[in-house]
Amino acid sequence: MAFFTFNIHTLLYLFLFSFPLFSAATSGVQTHFPPFSRASRFNNGFQRILLSVALGVLTGLTASFLAVFFIRALLRFLNRTPLLQGPLIFSPKIDADSLPTALLNQTHFLGSSSNPNGKCYKAILANGFTVAVKKLEPIQCGRTEARRRIQQQMAVLGALKHRNVMSLRAYVGEMGSCCLVYDFLPAGSLEDAMRKVRENQLELKWEVRLRIAVGIARGLQFLHFECNPRILHCNLKPSNILLDAEFEPRLVDFGLTNLIPDFHTSPSLYTAPECLNNSRYTDKSDIYSFGVILRVLLTGRDPIETEQVSSDRGDSSGSGGSLGRWVEQSVEPREALDKTIIGEGMEEEEEEMVLALRIAGVCTSELAEDRPCSDELLVMLTQLQSF
Repeated sequence: MAFFTFNIHTLLYLFLFSFPLFSAATSGVQTHFPPFSRASRFNNGFQRILLSVALGVLTGLTASFLAVFFIRALLRFLNRTPLLQGPLIFSPKIDADSLPTALLNQTHFLGSSSNPNGKCYKAILANGFTVAVKKLEPIQCGRTEARRRIQQQMAVLGALKHRNVMSLRAYVGEMGSCCLVYDFLPAGSLEDAMRKVRENQLELKWEVRLRIAVGIARGLQFLHFECNPRILHCNLKPSNILLDAEFEPRLVDFGLTNLIPDFHTSPSLYTAPECLNNSRYTDKSDIYSFGVILRVLLTGRDPIETEQVSSDRGDSSGSGGSLGRWVEQSVEPREALDKTIIGEGMEEEEEEMVLALRIAGVCTSELAEDRPCSDELLVMLTQLQSF
């Protein structure tokens, strides 16, 4: 009886288990039961591990990026140039305490006191050291960030070292104006020297004039190619070229249009045409200004006086201004040369001066791309005579 009961239960169990399979087979539908495999479980676990690793890496990179960003911002804040009160001194010969008092003495003016870019005068410090001071006004530098930027860039000028570039010795900034302090050179500017030449108070031979021209070119090459970032003068003219006792030139007032907000560079006969037309200034604009200066050295003439004569005659503008037109209209190039430095037995020097006139003509080309750069200009000039 027990055996029969067992068999009945077994058969009933088998029948109930096999009924769904039988029904699926008779209806044409295949039923699959997912196998419980060890490989499937391994793949799912491996995918979860990869996803966890990827999320961890992404989180770590994001945290690292944010940490680096905040650390760099903090270092930038801590290392930024502090906004100093009082004058910036770049020379040990200048006493910061006595400088403001010396700047109050503005009676001994140097050059033209009507300079649109500021007045220049001589000041004597308490220790007897004499400086040249240029006061620029008006300067809109009241904001803290603007003052900090000017301070940083003035420090760049104070660090420049070159025999043909005047280093900034001190900077005194005030609300609405600022003073630039340089070494005092008794010989004055090239403008002063050429005025004395025309008035027969000074004699400058061709050797000295060529040395001045080469020195100016060396100063431009230093500003254009050796400074990082490079500096454009933007206001090159004889009044901004100072001479030492040996008539070695030093450039001054370079780069102020980019360093000081609202600094005004008034157009002059030394300004390149592209600067007058669209205010587009490049290194080739400095070369144009140099070309006019070289013509002044060669002819001894004042461009302003030549411009007035040409205006009275109704002459049209040309390359290099009125001085350039006068040189080009000369029957022979030698006729344009300064007669005070031409004499018998100076044929070789006359040839050098005629070649220099041609160099000046190339520098004052109407198109900026036709002018040489400062390093090419220096090669041209040094080939005229060995220095």
